[in-house]
Amino acid sequence: MTEFTDSREEAFSPGVTTVRNDKFHRYELLVDGEVAVISQFMDKPGHIDFLHTETRSKFQGQGLAKVLAHFALDDVVASGKRIIPHCPYIAHYLRHHEGYEQDVDWPPEPPVGEPENE
Repeated sequence: MTEFTDSREEAFSPGVTTVRNDKFHRYELLVDGEVAVISQFMDKPGHIDFLHTETRSKFQGQGLAKVLAHFALDDVVASGKRIIPHCPYIAHYLRHHEGYEQDVDWPPEPPVGEPENE
């Protein structure tokens, strides 16, 4: 399990922790020990396929999903694997944040439910 308590993407309270939970195949952002945001993935040889990102309702609107996306994508790049964004949220994040272009293998079809480019 990979764990960090700091991120350059967003400022947040000291009670926020990000982890890669391989047992459940997801990245997690915890607030005071409670799971607030998850990003499900499939770990395959040579790449991580992001499937779904979800923020629990009581934590929505705080920018926490951005913090988790940043952590998860940086973790994949650091591992030397490639990113496949089937998750609409991760795809949207990648389209709006530079620095990951050379590490992404875009699926042939855009993820269902991906927000329109702004």
